[in-house]
Amino acid sequence: MGLKEKAVSVAGRITDAVRIGNGLDQRDLAPVGWFAHEQAVQRLKDSFDAVPPGSRVRLAKKTSNLFRGRSSDAVGLDVSGLHGVIAVDPVACTADVQGMCTYEDLVDVLLPHGLAPTVVPQLKTITLGGAVTGMGVESTSFRNGLPHEAVLEMDVLTGTGEILTCSPTQNTDLYRGFPNSYGSLGYSVRLTVRCERVEPYVDLRHVRFDDVTSLTEALDRIVTDKEYDGERVDYLDGVVFSLQESYLVLGRATDEPGPTSDYTRERSYYRSLQHPAGVLRDKLTVRDYLWRWDVDWFWCNRAFGAQNPTVRTLWPRDLLRSSFYWKIIGWDRRFDLADRIEAHNGRPPRERVVQDIEVTPENLPEFLTWFFTTCEIQPVWLCPIRLSDDASWPLYPLSPGETWVNVGFWSSVPADQMGPDAPEGAFNREIERVVSDLGGHKSLYSEAFYTEEKFAELYGGERPGELKAVFDPDGRFPGLYEKTVRGV
Repeated sequence: MGLKEKAVSVAGRITDAVRIGNGLDQRDLAPVGWFAHEQAVQRLKDSFDAVPPGSRVRLAKKTSNLFRGRSSDAVGLDVSGLHGVIAVDPVACTADVQGMCTYEDLVDVLLPHGLAPTVVPQLKTITLGGAVTGMGVESTSFRNGLPHEAVLEMDVLTGTGEILTCSPTQNTDLYRGFPNSYGSLGYSVRLTVRCERVEPYVDLRHVRFDDVTSLTEALDRIVTDKEYDGERVDYLDGVVFSLQESYLVLGRATDEPGPTSDYTRERSYYRSLQHPAGVLRDKLTVRDYLWRWDVDWFWCNRAFGAQNPTVRTLWPRDLLRSSFYWKIIGWDRRFDLADRIEAHNGRPPRERVVQDIEVTPENLPEFLTWFFTTCEIQPVWLCPIRLSDDASWPLYPLSPGETWVNVGFWSSVPADQMGPDAPEGAFNREIERVVSDLGGHKSLYSEAFYTEEKFAELYGGERPGELKAVFDPDGRFPGLYEKTVRGV
């Protein structure tokens, strides 16, 4: 049977199975090796030791995936040489990775071995250390949990200047307390992570729902059954465009070749999900699937005109990626471009609403109903999470054995959305209140407005302070509340 006879109708442009688009620039990334890693760690330690006692320190990094401001006079530490993969064991399915290594680089090293991280956060420039100390979810989180659950062992630079190795059996308090600490306890310089075997392609089903209750019921069943309509589900996420239009995206790993779609051309991936009823099928190479959201920064690059067909035709394909959009955000912050445009058009400034929250399935329809009837932000992303074991992560407010659903929304509302006299961040504060009332919480990579009392209730109580007293007794790093709410 020829290729033409095998062709299937897919959501994007029909192509052959050759790796194309947003990845033609794949690099042959050789592991850096242990000797180079030890030299880089020594440079880091030397830079720490050179800072006067009592002075605060931070990593000297040029990029960040955080959406909250930072005001600090902390001294930057030398992290040169800590951006790579140290070694891969394809038999044991593990990798030793430096803390500043991006998931893009790790994926490019692992895929030739038929491996991938157990959870690959959506944006290429997210680092292993950042995902473990912060937040990272993706469509494997319903079966693999969160990135920190794949960590078998980790070396952490603590506030005492020591490099401590921690694992489930060594320095266990640091190992368990590190996730969601956001650098308040130290920085990971090496992580040994468990990987999983992957196939070359991912077959996709985009299943439409006309109400969020039906979608939630199906999502909850799939998390438990790992299948839908008799077909295995290896990857699971979803997009809600409105209360009357939502989709679950069900992925199945496969080695069967065939036509694949390319969303670095005329069409955006998230628009390919939309169809009138039933199920629409698509197929991507595994690398394109892992980075399907990075191309258009989910859908946020529409603010830059990158989804306009004419603009998209002219936009260089290698700049359809989140790292370039971050540069545009940097220009906006530097020159206040967005608010200047609003003022020029006689409109009020806008309040940034960039958040990921988690609620349980029983409360998801109520949250979505409130959100879509209160603001005009759309669409939103859904990603179910179920911790992969019963281990306790004291700063991470997810209950083992229970399904949670991450809801991501990244946009803005008029600054007077909550009234002309509303305080700064009024709509974000209202989101915090509603989510807390529903028994949920939110990730801390963006603005937060919690009181210290509410923050303690949601994020570990006295445990952050207890860990701080052991691993950073002199306060060389900001505390968790200082960093995530006060922006220190």
